[in-house]
Formats: sequence, C-alpha cells, structure tokens
Amino acid sequence: MDPRQQELAARIAGRRGAVRGPFRVWLHSPEMCERAESLGAFARFDCSLPKHLRELSLLMAARHWDAQYSWNAHVRQAIEAGIPEAAVDAIAEKRAAVFDDERDRAFYQFCHEILEDHFVCDDTFALALGHFGARGLVDTIGALGNFTMLGMCLNAFQVDLQADRQPPFPDVRGYGRVVPGTDRSQP
Repeated sequence: MDPRQQELAARIAGRRGAVRGPFRVWLHSPEMCERAESLGAFARFDCSLPKHLRELSLLMAARHWDAQYSWNAHVRQAIEAGIPEAAVDAIAEKRAAVFDDERDRAFYQFCHEILEDHFVCDDTFALALGHFGARGLVDTIGALGNFTMLGMCLNAFQVDLQADRQPPFPDVRGYGRVVPGTDRSQP
C-alpha cells in the first residue's frame, strides 16, 4: 500500500478493529474509501435512527442485494440490538417480517417499499414521517444507500464469506442464485 492507503487502513482499523470486507476493496481507490468509510460510519454509528433500526436497514439492504458477508457480519448484532429473530429469519427467506412495535413496522414497511418497489406509497410515507420526522427518513435513505453500495461492492468483487459462517440465504450459493429444485447456480 502507498502512504495514503496505509493512513486510511490505520484509521479504519482504529475505528472498526480491522480492515475487512469492503474496505479491502475500497482501499484501491483511497478517495472513494475515505468517503465510503465516512458515510458508513455515520449510517452505522451516528445517524438519528436507533441502533436496532440501523441494523435492520443493514440487513434489509444486505438481503435485497444478497450480500452474504454483510448479513453474516451483522445478523447477531441486529438480534442483540432488538430485532426479533423471527423477523430476521423472514427477511433471510424473503418473507414478510412481522414486528409488534408500531414504529418498527412503519420503518420496515418504508424500507421494504423503497427497496422492492423503488417508491413509497403515500400512506407508508406519512406513517414513517410521523414516527421518524424528515431527518429520520433522510437518514434511512442514506443508510439504505450506503448499505446498497456495500452489498454491490462485496458481490462484484466476490469478497469471501467469513470462514466460520454458513451461507445465510436459501437461494444463493457462492455468488449466484440457486436454481429451484437443483444444486446448480444460475449465471
């Protein structure tokens, strides 16, 4: 690594414990790495959303992009932060997740609609806005965008799954979709 990459790697390791996953890729472009790390740190640690919803947005974006590394790195943190394990399982299996808390339901629905439909219906938007305000929704979109970029990076560069983890999604093996009823992956 050149001096700029070494400086960034040291900063990332200091904040995150090590240089892992997408940061190993992003370091090839130090300017991109610095900006991605800054946005990622804001989305994960400093935005206005409570921790459990930050983790939920990460899992939802990870599943949307089939980003197995991100999922495996955060699934325990999401559960420990308060996301029900049944909801986590539903998201992994691409089923509708159920939340008892009205705010969590509104957040999940908002994220689900923007990720899956690319739009949010007026009722969903109004409900989420009432719970989280404009700042909270902007932070939600920022977090989803960051975690989307993360998933795309991990998949495009085929960042290895953690050696001690199993593939988390029933329809993905390696870096391809499993064809239903077979052991083959689609290209």
